[in-house]
Amino acid sequence: MFKHILIATDGSEFAEKAVAQGIELAKYLNAEVTAVTVAESWDPLSMAALAERKIPNPVADYEERMVASANRILWSASEAAKKLGQSCSTIYVKDRHPADGILETARAQDCDLIVMASHGRRGLSKLLLGSQANKVVTLSPTPVLICR
Repeated sequence: MFKHILIATDGSEFAEKAVAQGIELAKYLNAEVTAVTVAESWDPLSMAALAERKIPNPVADYEERMVASANRILWSASEAAKKLGQSCSTIYVKDRHPADGILETARAQDCDLIVMASHGRRGLSKLLLGSQANKVVTLSPTPVLICR
């Protein structure tokens, strides 16, 4: 059935549930697991606000914080896999929109299933914030399992 499962996570409570379910499924199927987290590139308005607060190098500060966050998120996924006796490789994708980074990673790693969470936003918040899960489901040639 599935041989290589990509688990996308942003470290949120919803994503942690998807990580656990993806790892359990991989263990059951004896599949390889890769966990991915994606960080968007900095935006000029946010950087201007940080510079206004006298942060000497706001871009470097942002990138440091994103790397630290990615390390924490991916460490958590690895630990969840270890607890179930499942190996799990990890990938940090920077400077990409989350859906794009997830889809590119699935392709590059030759994954045959993507597991991710949906935050379940509706109405105006979905319209304003978008839905990365919806974008992945819509654009992916690979099957996608959405966990809630």
